Amino acid sequence: MTPDTVVAVGRQALEVTTMLAGPLLLASLAVGLVVAMFQAATQINEMTLTFIPKLITITLVLLFAGPWLLRTLTGFSIRLIESIPYLIG
Repeated sequence: MTPDTVVAVGRQALEVTTMLAGPLLLASLAVGLVVAMFQAATQINEMTLTFIPKLITITLVLLFAGPWLLRTLTGFSIRLIESIPYLIG
């Protein structure tokens, strides 16, 4: 296993991780921004106010994007397991 192979597998793993975390983080960021603007406009400074909307948003994103996230992760895992003989020798 050469250093180039290790770097390539690591890069692919980071790409998959970014693809899996991206939709969840972006949705959470958008909801947090909207709630923060609402808090600034109404001067309600409650720290727990953002928790429930973010939780609901992440649940909805997982509900709708879950199959795609699972296919992406499974595809990467299958490709990685199938390439083990080529990575070793």
